[in-house]
Amino acid sequence: MITISGKAVCGGISRGSVFVFSRKESTIKRSHIESSEAEIARFEKAREKAIEELSMLYDKALNEVGEANAMIFQIHQMMLEDLDYIESIKNIITDQMLNAETAVGQTCDNFVQMFRAMDDAYMRERSADVKDVSERLIKILSGRDKGGIISDKPVIIVSDDLAPSETVQFDKDKLLAFVTEGGSTSSHASILARMMNIPAIIGAKGILSDSYDGHDAIVDGYTGTIYIDPDDETIKKMEEKKREADEQLKLLQLLKGRDSVTKDGQKIELCANIGNVLDIGAVLKNDAEGIGLFRSEFLYLESSDYPSEDVQFAVYKDVLSKMINKRVIIRTLDIGADKQVDYFNMPKEENPAMGIRAIRICLTRPDIFKTQLRALFRASVYGKLAIMFPMIASEWEVIKVLEIVDEVKKELDSEGIAYSKNVELGCMIETPAAAVISDILSKHLDFFSIGTNDLTQYTLAADRQNPDIGEFCDTHHKAILRLINLVVQNAHKNNTWVGICGELGADLELTELFLSIGIDELSVTPTAILPIRKKVIETDVSEIKESMLSKYLD
Repeated sequence: MITISGKAVCGGISRGSVFVFSRKESTIKRSHIESSEAEIARFEKAREKAIEELSMLYDKALNEVGEANAMIFQIHQMMLEDLDYIESIKNIITDQMLNAETAVGQTCDNFVQMFRAMDDAYMRERSADVKDVSERLIKILSGRDKGGIISDKPVIIVSDDLAPSETVQFDKDKLLAFVTEGGSTSSHASILARMMNIPAIIGAKGILSDSYDGHDAIVDGYTGTIYIDPDDETIKKMEEKKREADEQLKLLQLLKGRDSVTKDGQKIELCANIGNVLDIGAVLKNDAEGIGLFRSEFLYLESSDYPSEDVQFAVYKDVLSKMINKRVIIRTLDIGADKQVDYFNMPKEENPAMGIRAIRICLTRPDIFKTQLRALFRASVYGKLAIMFPMIASEWEVIKVLEIVDEVKKELDSEGIAYSKNVELGCMIETPAAAVISDILSKHLDFFSIGTNDLTQYTLAADRQNPDIGEFCDTHHKAILRLINLVVQNAHKNNTWVGICGELGADLELTELFLSIGIDELSVTPTAILPIRKKVIETDVSEIKESMLSKYLD
């Protein structure tokens, strides 16, 4: 038996044959051309065909995985319409007199490098989309097709990573699990696995061996382990674990539609964090009570120029309409100099985590901020909108933000444009400064959402992107938990409600503590909602409050 470990991204136990999915990378033959006009025409013809193929993939995905998850193929079509991408290819063809395949390959490499350098995990994953789109163009130009699963029975897909066009072409009845050597929790294979509720593992180093192809294997999506040629003892253990998990899943499904209320009547709202409209299907499937964090920066990061008011309005309207009057908290622009958004023309910073980012950009470039606020307020009539401002550290920042909000409202009024009068306004608490003066900030705002990832980073002086920081970045550090408690106590004095939208919100070990200190909302990854609801429903806060506060805060 061979045991390989990675990172679990979707729980579950599956047993079946390993199918090593290998793609034949398009070998690009570099050649010089006689006519740039003829080569550009050949590129344009391939681009049109690629758009047509993506349209058909969208229709297929729409039937199989729903509108939200099919939308990635519309995004891919938009990439093929991106002027920077197109002009880069054409310029290489014209200036260097190179064939279209080479021009696409060089442009792909440049764009992938740009995305991978970004700090935001979601945006780093978009490099896979650029590769997928470019690979499609190159295959069309060179006349090669892609393959799928060659098997007549369900299999465990093993790969380096999977692009969306690859995952959607699979026969879903033949998928038992995904195991990838690369990828991330926000990769398309991970998203599809969570939507289909099948086990998935990423970062399984050493899994890509042709010798494993066709072998019997068991995937444990709870621990992130795959067993190749499992022995009898492991088979028996995994079968028992699967029976227990199946029973637990059935019980969790019974929690759909139930309020998240403790035994002694304390209500907490369980919402979802999402980075794109693609995730809404998972939000609804897991019975989220709303969206506690919608990251709007993808609109800027995926654009070659400042997204217009109408473009933003269409996205916000779509999200609000799909959530059918469940509250949607949309965070305003949260990028920094490290994100390398070229058209912002921002100077390079030595420490971008503490530089000009998020609300600091918005306050120094109010025109950009106003455009987003106008789009948000226009969309507010289509659902229950709340707006959240990131990276607040001072009272004057909040006061200035509210002044700009009032200016936008007056503009809309003067233009006769309708907007909701009941939009809640809040800020993220992700700096120690904001936590300490939360009593002052709460006088101006309707809610707080504690971003525990950055709050931990800034409080402990521990870079959360540094894999070597290890034990020095203790998410259960008393300083972090005391700051959370302080924020809740300060906010409630001014009738300001408090949520948590960082990773700590999904930590079941801390759920009872969060209930004990009076957290009003937890916003987590969609698949974490029902397990937390189970914990909430089984808890009597009056019985555990004293011990929880003593254990974690004293």
